[in-house]
Amino acid sequence: MKRILPIVLILLTLPAHADVRAREVEKTYAISGTTGIALYESIGARGPRLRGGASSAIAITEFELKWGRDYKRDGTDCVLAAARPFLTITYTLPKPAEKLPANVAARWRVFIAGIRAHEAVHGEYIVDLAQDIYDTTVGFRQKNDPDCKAIRRAIQTPLKVAFERYKARNRAFEQAEMRTGGNIQRLILGLVNGR
Repeated sequence: MKRILPIVLILLTLPAHADVRAREVEKTYAISGTTGIALYESIGARGPRLRGGASSAIAITEFELKWGRDYKRDGTDCVLAAARPFLTITYTLPKPAEKLPANVAARWRVFIAGIRAHEAVHGEYIVDLAQDIYDTTVGFRQKNDPDCKAIRRAIQTPLKVAFERYKARNRAFEQAEMRTGGNIQRLILGLVNGR
C-alpha cells in the first residue's frame, strides 16, 4: 500500500498546464545551380509537394502527435486524469548541392534563414496546438461512463475545435507571408535578383 500512495499523490498534483515539448527534426532536399535564379528554379522542380501534388513548396513543416492518456473512474464518471504528448516536428528545407560563389552564398544565407524562421512559426503553432489539446482535454469528465469508453469519443469534439483553431491560425499566417510584397516574396527576390 505504501508504494501505491506516491503514485496517487502524483496524479492528484499534476499541473493543469503541461509544458509541451517537441522533438524537432530537420531534413533537406538537394537543389542544383550556382545562381539565385537557378537555385529557385530547382526548388520549384524538387521542392516538397503540397496536398494534391500539383505544386511544390520551398519548405514544409509536418508533425506527428501521439498521446498517452490516463483515464480514471470517479464513481460512475470517467475523467481524463493525465495526458502525455509525444510530438515530433519535421522541417524539410532546400540545400544547394554545389559550392556557391561568394555573392550567391551570401544571398542564400539570408534566404534560407528567412525560410527557416518562417517554418519555425509553423512549428510554434504546432506546439501551441498540442498545448491547446492538453489544456482542453485533461480534466475532461464524462458522466455515466464507468468503463471509460464514451469519453474517448466525447473528447473528439474539443480535439477537432483545437485543430480548427490551429488550421485557421496557420492559414492566416501563410496568407500574410505569401501575399504580394510579403516576407516570402521579398526573400525570393533577394535570392534571385540580389536585392
